[in-house]
Amino acid sequence: MIRRKATLFRLYPTPDQVSQMTQISGACRFVYNLALEQRREWYRPGRRFTFASQCRELTQLRAEVDWLRAAPIHPLQQALRDLERAYRNWWAGHGRAPRPRKKGAADSFRFPDPVSLKVERTGQSSGRIKLPKLGWVKVRERNWRTLPGSICNITISRRAGQWFAAVQCEQDVAEPAPSALPPVGIDMGIAVFAALSDGGRIAPGNYGKKALRALRTAQRSLSRKRQGSSNRRKAVRRVARVQQRVATARKDFLHKHSTAIAKSHGTVVVEALSVRSMSASAAGTSAAPGRNVRQKSGLNRAILDQGWRTFRIMLGYKLAERGGRLIEVPAAYTSQTCAACGVIDVASRRDQAYFVCAACGHQADADANAAINILRRGDSALKPVEGHRI
Repeated sequence: MIRRKATLFRLYPTPDQVSQMTQISGACRFVYNLALEQRREWYRPGRRFTFASQCRELTQLRAEVDWLRAAPIHPLQQALRDLERAYRNWWAGHGRAPRPRKKGAADSFRFPDPVSLKVERTGQSSGRIKLPKLGWVKVRERNWRTLPGSICNITISRRAGQWFAAVQCEQDVAEPAPSALPPVGIDMGIAVFAALSDGGRIAPGNYGKKALRALRTAQRSLSRKRQGSSNRRKAVRRVARVQQRVATARKDFLHKHSTAIAKSHGTVVVEALSVRSMSASAAGTSAAPGRNVRQKSGLNRAILDQGWRTFRIMLGYKLAERGGRLIEVPAAYTSQTCAACGVIDVASRRDQAYFVCAACGHQADADANAAINILRRGDSALKPVEGHRI
């Protein structure tokens, strides 16, 4: 089978290369928004816009506009392909309607031609990447990793003023044999990030909560800056850096624990949690205002700080690489069901930490009891909702 993986590198471009990459990302954003406007405003019954038709119009536009002609053609075409994919996902019900890209929020572009792309290691923790019209760009990597296969494409992106290159590679590998490791059920929460059915527990990272004071300070400083000023741009970058540190620490936390679980278990059963519904605002409307809005806001922040969906995605592809599988089951009543007798009673869950069955008197840790119920649902032929998120 063909396995595709991406390796992320931090780029250290020269000032001229930074200027060029900024212009290329701006040109891609312009082409994306222009094509989106064309599809929105000029659509008529019988008139259909496709990736091929808009590529032909892009060729005509580049012949008339000098600064578009200065940008490489492949990243501009990839912007149109991204728009086509966004529309297909929307029509299939897998995403929202495409929206215009904003400057500073989607500064990225992609080089799809592997012939013109190269990655070389020049030292113990240094290297360089060759990109069309940009030449060799310096790379520093503390733990240099060999690329897992041949290069397919390279995506350049900017986050908090820093440039990164995601090098996607593919290789032909043998189909993994089914894993014989033991199964496990996982109950995910806030007080305990993950409680395993075999008794293991993972404490939450709460990286967003730890950085909340620094983030508030940076955002308050930003609110006092004048629109369009140089100080405001610096303040925006300061906020972005705090958020990037939180995201990086959370991603590292999820990678470490998902890898440990995938290496020690062959089947992992988790709840199919709808994070978007669980973290919806309780503000309500002016006609019907919500209750406990402040408390629900804090709960939503804690839910989003855990990264449950990202954790499930990581578990899915890491288990699939090792011959394991990820099963998602309905989450209803897992915390109110007794793992000993199977009776469902809301009175059995007396508090957050302990479970005491109202029918048989079985006592257990509430999260561990729920994890056992989740594991049993994975063995049922009626209830599992299985899916590999790769």
